[in-house]
Amino acid sequence: MTARIWARDLLMGARFAVGGGREGWTRTLLTGIGVGLGVALLLVTTAIPSALAARDLRGDARSVQTASAGEKAGDDSLLMGEADTRFGGQDIHGRLLMPQGSDAPLPPGLEKFPAPGEMAVSPALDQLLKSDDGTLLRERLDAKVTAIIGDEGLLGPADLAYYEGSNALEQLGGELVTGFGSSAEPVTMDPVLALLIVLVFVALLTPVAVFIAAAVRFGGERRDRRLAALRLVGADGWMTRRIAAGEALAGALAGLVLGAGFFAAARQSASAIELYGSVFPGDLDPSPALAALVALAVPAAAVAVTLLAMRSVVIEPLGVVRAAKPSRRRMWWRLLLPVGGLALLYPMIGMGNENGGFSRGQVSTGVVMLLVGITALLPWLVETVASRLGGGPVSWQLAVRRLQMSSAAAARLVNGIAVAIAGAIALQMMFTGVEGMYSRNTGNDPSRAAISASAGPGDAAAGRAEAIAREIGGTKGVAEATALSETHLARSPKDRTMIANLTMGSCDALREVAHLPSCKDGDTFVLRGGWNDESTAAVAKPGRTVYAVNLGDDSGHRPVAWTLPASAKVATSRSDPTGLERSGILATTKAVPKGLGRGQGADIYIRLDPSVPQAAERARTAVRKADPTLRLMQLQATERSDRFESIRTGLFIGATCVLLLIGVSLLVSQLEQLRERRKLLSALVAFGTRRSTLSMSVLCQTAVPVALALLLSSAVGVALGTVLLKMASVRVTVDWVPVAAMAGVGAGVVLLVTLLSLPPLWRLMRPDGLRTE
Repeated sequence: MTARIWARDLLMGARFAVGGGREGWTRTLLTGIGVGLGVALLLVTTAIPSALAARDLRGDARSVQTASAGEKAGDDSLLMGEADTRFGGQDIHGRLLMPQGSDAPLPPGLEKFPAPGEMAVSPALDQLLKSDDGTLLRERLDAKVTAIIGDEGLLGPADLAYYEGSNALEQLGGELVTGFGSSAEPVTMDPVLALLIVLVFVALLTPVAVFIAAAVRFGGERRDRRLAALRLVGADGWMTRRIAAGEALAGALAGLVLGAGFFAAARQSASAIELYGSVFPGDLDPSPALAALVALAVPAAAVAVTLLAMRSVVIEPLGVVRAAKPSRRRMWWRLLLPVGGLALLYPMIGMGNENGGFSRGQVSTGVVMLLVGITALLPWLVETVASRLGGGPVSWQLAVRRLQMSSAAAARLVNGIAVAIAGAIALQMMFTGVEGMYSRNTGNDPSRAAISASAGPGDAAAGRAEAIAREIGGTKGVAEATALSETHLARSPKDRTMIANLTMGSCDALREVAHLPSCKDGDTFVLRGGWNDESTAAVAKPGRTVYAVNLGDDSGHRPVAWTLPASAKVATSRSDPTGLERSGILATTKAVPKGLGRGQGADIYIRLDPSVPQAAERARTAVRKADPTLRLMQLQATERSDRFESIRTGLFIGATCVLLLIGVSLLVSQLEQLRERRKLLSALVAFGTRRSTLSMSVLCQTAVPVALALLLSSAVGVALGTVLLKMASVRVTVDWVPVAAMAGVGAGVVLLVTLLSLPPLWRLMRPDGLRTE
């Protein structure tokens, strides 16, 4: 058989699909829409890696290169201060800039440095500042907006960022920057997180592939009856198969065109996608190799699926032999796929994070075989159960008889939802099981302080922490602001082998870090039970002269001597609001000479008044006005890995798209089946069958395979989830509430599709549907 014959017959089938009247192009359009939706989702998926890579490149481009220790400022350097903040649950990237000369490095996205009192903002931040919701933020970022940061300086379109000019960084303290851009190696992802990413892609794409395979078979019964006419004019069986494949090929090619259009539309709305943050439309750029693979694989799959489906159909010149009782489906070979999948996954059980990386190809193949095994098992299950169903109301009998005559079509209708729910259940079990690996107790006590503001060595705020605390404490919404300053003590000016911390503050502030026997201004305490009791015991001896030193300070400042009072009391260390247990010496403000040390750092703990609306935002504004270089931290009892949360967010977005895709495909498939049965429905109505009976029969006809599909997908999903948890070396637990929720979502999608198909059903149930030409 030559390629010319294949090309001739495929082309003839394509002409039938496009030029075969309303019925032909309607079927082609339905197939094209179904395939197009799947292609669009595949293209979006293939574009995600390039979008994440583009974000990483822009993130590296705005990272700073700092001057080495002792390097002096010059014309080619920039003084920069961190001024990050948070508003409405969103982080805002902020930097204060003070160029040291005409050749100072310019941050990406800026055309020139903002002058003091001016700032350049991202488009998203500019929009937020101008909105009614940004009233409190305008009080905090009160510099004049004179420029918009370009895309090359932003992570994404929703990135909140600003650069503000300042002439006070020498007093506030800032780092000396010599350039922008970083070529640092990316952080290696641990094996379990890498496994999760592979699973998310496989679990989301497998239902799409199943759906595309089902979409190319829309209108199969009418097509087969039409092909019988070709046998009357001399076509043989293989020629009709090739013509049918040509019709499917035309639908698949139309789907590729529509899919490209759907992808282009989705790409324009990429700003709304939150995956490791927002992405620019230009970031969603599919790899040419992957896009070519999709373009080749979809038409090839359409031809292969059509030829495979027609093996069980005998097309004769006088009709289609489809009504004869088919041979019963055998189960043994259908178990080969899931058993083979388990066999591939079994060698990786117990690997976890400690025994190297998982084989991505082996994991992907094993999971795909398990999920695709559902499509092999479901027709057998539907046929077996349907053959045992018996009498009941008329609507039930109509539904059962239809299932017994075409159990394969009923199973094909819900294959996609079954595969999607099985994958979702397995992923839900996996995420729940490994969540503890990527969540930790921070030790923070939000009941004692909601926000912590800290200053580092060399920051001006470290030397005036108490004044800043008083300023913040007078803000509406702040119940209390407590300041602690810190420096280091050594036994001699040159011997720094033993160092003890010195923490200074008021009695109330010191009680945040120690259990004090009693306290009045002028008292000192030696801490016991802290993290470094050995150094404390060696340095902090009452009556000894110690020296306040700044570790890492090469500026030439001489250590300051101080004699630890002989009356120093013993106190027991207590975790501060951030969970840190301190060691060393505590001293009230009057106990130390003014200016002791230059200050290695300071912490301000801010407790909020819950009765004041937006108290946290008011507190952040007060901190910003007091000193914009203070680093803020929201205190929370638990913390989750950003990467873990991003993967979970990606799963949610992908699962939503897949469920929408499957819902649309179910609706299209349901409408196509109803259209093929128009004459039958009209005949039943003409003979006196009530419309409510027919509507209930359609609902029952859908409910039975859906119930079986959900039962099978739940069993396969739990089995797959169990194996994956064992691979991650995590204790296997099944939370049945999410499992039931996933099954409920699947059932809800099918119920919604069935309800949406009722109006077209009622229109089809008219006697004039018997009219023919």
